[in-house]
Order: sequence, then structure tokens, then C-alpha cells
Amino acid sequence: MKNIVIVVGTRPEVIKMAPVVMELRKSSTLKPILLSTGQHRQMLDQALKSFDLQPDFDLALMQPGQTLTELTARVLTSVGSFLVERKPDAILVQGDTTTVLASALAAAYARVPLGHVEAGLRTYNFDAPWPEEMNRRLTSPLCRWAFVPTEQSKANLLQEHIPSERCFVTGNTVIDALLWMRTRLESLRVDSVQLAQRLGIPDSFTGAYLTGSRKPWVLVTGHRRESFGQGFDSICQSLLRLAGEHPDLGILYPVHLNPNVREPVDRLLSKHNRIALIEPTGYEDFIWLMDRCKFIISDSGGVQEEAPSLGKPVLVMRETTERPEGVGAGTCRLVGTDPQRISVEARVLLENPSEYERRSALANPYGDGRAATRIREILEREMIRD
Repeated sequence: MKNIVIVVGTRPEVIKMAPVVMELRKSSTLKPILLSTGQHRQMLDQALKSFDLQPDFDLALMQPGQTLTELTARVLTSVGSFLVERKPDAILVQGDTTTVLASALAAAYARVPLGHVEAGLRTYNFDAPWPEEMNRRLTSPLCRWAFVPTEQSKANLLQEHIPSERCFVTGNTVIDALLWMRTRLESLRVDSVQLAQRLGIPDSFTGAYLTGSRKPWVLVTGHRRESFGQGFDSICQSLLRLAGEHPDLGILYPVHLNPNVREPVDRLLSKHNRIALIEPTGYEDFIWLMDRCKFIISDSGGVQEEAPSLGKPVLVMRETTERPEGVGAGTCRLVGTDPQRISVEARVLLENPSEYERRSALANPYGDGRAATRIREILEREMIRD
């Protein structure tokens, strides 16, 4: 058996690596070892619980008030020591976090072959998103296997002189996770009132929007560093304007734990009776909410990928995106944090039924739910040669 270390440190990494872990457990030649850096402790644990996963090893590196420099050093040192001690046959990372870059460096120093899930995403602007664009750009040259979600992502790597024999188009594993979780939720037959109470959604919002009402409501998420400060003030002003222009509209906002997000959101939005602010949700609860909202306003990369599979248009609160396929397909629109742009695009989705239906029916450009299977098959084939 070949031992493959799968490193996760944040909620999105767990979500997108869970299908890979489950697929590798089916293999007769590969053994997955799930290693947690604990980069984001609470939200990481929440996501692990959603998929009934427990790390085989947990480095527990998160510290209060950690800086990127401190976290990078701890991940590099700790993952490096783990690889030297355990001597795995390969290591897999996902996405563009500090855990990814530092683990990739550790793998290079330990001479352990590296696979990068969701490789090749680019904005070609180091400041947007920061530091994610830097992390993924620096990780790519270190890879033995670049598992890219789309042909565009592969083209990005080829342009950077990454050898084509290292690039494999698989689709995005987030679609695998989404479809798996939706099937699970359908079997559980979730009760709307009980779920709302568990999430801390006010009874008034539940009664108006979640229990059979046809009133539209919008799901919001936001966490990007480049929006800290004035950007989040603008986001909040946009949501207030949206609620004011549409008297029947509800807005549900699971607020990220970062104080740079919570302070402006609480200050500006907490008193509005049609804007419900709740704590971050578990993955399965978030899928349930996505499946029932009218559309989504978000700066999340994962949401841009997931929402089309549920027929939900996305207004992306960013000026650039490393996921241009969604914009090209029409499932996503870039609106930045400007209240006027957000208002105009939201009005289209709320007041033009034919345009809403058209965008809801567009095919998801990010995959078919078999990305993790392709990754397993590629690794089985490639590692037999070693």
C-alpha cells in the first residue's frame, strides 16, 4: 500500500478534500492519511463533523491573533517534521491557503511527491485575492500532479511552463461534496423550523421566509481580506440599500468569525428586522440554505462553484475572480462591493423572471461530481509506476 498524506487546515479544504479521502479509502493500493494543521480551528472542526471525518493526526497549530508569517513558519516546520518522520509516498494539498503553500514547501524539502487539488486558478493579480493568488502561484511549480478543475485552469499552467504531463483535468471536487451532501440531506428530510432554531435564525425570519412562504430571500457570505475596512462597510451599505429597495426581501447572513468582518456587520446590520445575522453554519446546513434561497451574494470561491449545481445565480463581491468559467457561463456576475452595482444586478434577478430562469438553468462549468474518482484513478495509475 502507498501512503498518501492529505493535508487540510481550513473549512473549504475539508469540504473539497472529503470526497478525495472517501475515494482513496476505496483503493486497494492507496491508503489516505488525513493530517490537520488546525489553521482555522472552529470552522475546520465543523466541516470535519459534516462529513463524519476525524484527522489521523492533528498538529493544532492555530493561535489567537496569529499572523501569516507566524502561521506559515509553524506549518512549514510541523508538516516538514511529520513528513520526515512518517516518510509517506505522496502528499496532497487543496486550494490556496497558508496551509497549502507551507505544506508544499515542506514536501519539496522532504522530497515527497506533491499533488495539488484545484490547481491552476488565477487572477494574475497578487493583491486580489491576497494572499491566495500568491499561494497557488508559488505552489504550482512544486507539483508532481496538478489536478485542475477546468481546461482554462490547465491552460493557465501550460502558459506558466508547467509540463503538460503533470496536468490532469478532473473537475472540481466541491461538486462531488455538494451532490453527496444534498443526497444525504434529502434522506434526512430536514425540518425547517428545527434547523432554523438550531442555527439561531429569528422566528420572524423563519416564519416569513423558510416555512412555505414565496417571499424571496438572499443568502450572503463574506470574508475576503481585501475587503476589510471600507470594503465591508460598503458591503453592509449595499445590503441595507437592497432591503430598502425591496420591502418583501429577506437577507440571511452567516457572519464569518474574523473580527474584521464581524465588527462592521454587527454595527451596521444587526438592527434591521429583515436581515438575519447568524453564526457560521456547518456545511450541510449551508447547502440546505443555498438550495432554498433566491440567489447568493458572496465573495467565496467555493460558492461560485457550488451554486450553479443548485440553480442559484451568484453576485460575486469581488473585482476579479480566479474562476472566470462561472462568469463566462453566466452563472456568476462580478459586482465588487459597490452598492450601486449590487443594487442593479440584484434588481434583475428579483424583477426579471425570464432572466432569472435563464441563469438558474445554466450548466455548471466546474464538474459532474466525479472529480475525486478521477483523482484516485490517476494516482493509482501513476504510483504503480514508482
